[in-house]
Amino acid sequence: MPDQPTIPASEVHSDLLPTSCGRTLVLGGGSLKGAFQCGAITAIFEKGFKPEAIYGISVGSLNATFLVHEANRQHAETGRIDWPKVGRVLLEFWIKHITKPDDVAVIRSRVLTGYNTLFSRFDGFLDNTPLRNLISEHIDVNVLKQGPIKLKVGAVNVIEGDMVYVSPNEAHFLDYVFASSSLPFLMPAVQIGDDRRKAFLDGGLREVAPLREAIDDGATELMCVACHAKRIFNESFNHRNLLNLMERVKDITVNQIVNNDIAWAERFVDREKLRGHTFSLTVIRPTEPLSLNLQKFVSDDIGKLIVQGYKAGTDVLRMITVNS
Repeated sequence: MPDQPTIPASEVHSDLLPTSCGRTLVLGGGSLKGAFQCGAITAIFEKGFKPEAIYGISVGSLNATFLVHEANRQHAETGRIDWPKVGRVLLEFWIKHITKPDDVAVIRSRVLTGYNTLFSRFDGFLDNTPLRNLISEHIDVNVLKQGPIKLKVGAVNVIEGDMVYVSPNEAHFLDYVFASSSLPFLMPAVQIGDDRRKAFLDGGLREVAPLREAIDDGATELMCVACHAKRIFNESFNHRNLLNLMERVKDITVNQIVNNDIAWAERFVDREKLRGHTFSLTVIRPTEPLSLNLQKFVSDDIGKLIVQGYKAGTDVLRMITVNS
């Protein structure tokens, strides 16, 4: 797959870049492999990283929203933020609430799906109402708006094809979070508000790791957690299972996009360092492809991904410390 259309780093005017340090946590997409991300986040916060802003796409938008909600809640109550505790709260949420497929989405009736498809009312193979309920039950938008930690999530308008980033001040913000994590074909497109001319799906259709958006907004110290290894797939799978096949096709596409996102950011940061600007980028991602069956996983599978993420985060941060 060719690289995504991007603005060459040479065309970015360095003298317009911010001079202040913006510590930003960037969380990429990856469906339920976001449990790996959760483990890595725990390691990052334990190491002392204190973000001023968090950006997310797909499952990264969910994790970002939960993190900012807890951070801002703590700040409202105590005037300070205990970031290691913020990480533990997210970890506990995954362990407690994501234990089986039905916690996130349920398979729709084949008969009903066929009927809706025939009459141009296709609404996904999975009903992700359980996910929407989890978001609405645990997130108060007012908490997101009032705290000091900034938040942005990205989703794709499938009508116009545009990538859209929104903050909690945007009307219907939680609908955008829900849309950002709605997997194409598997889950329904999400209409935002009453505008029937727009329908949104997983932001990973255009960008997987929102590094460009964070840099455009002034981030100069970036910590990125991706859920996909640089190289993909060494395990066998049943390609005649429709849901498995669709998940694999999505993963192949997402893998290429996230590699492009990270490669662009690495080139940009290297160029800006040569120009004398203070920039840093740390990327934590699996060294081997993560494996999780969306239709059959159990709580132990989520736990294993969390442990893998924690180890990956710890290893990368330890290596940075040694090199320093």
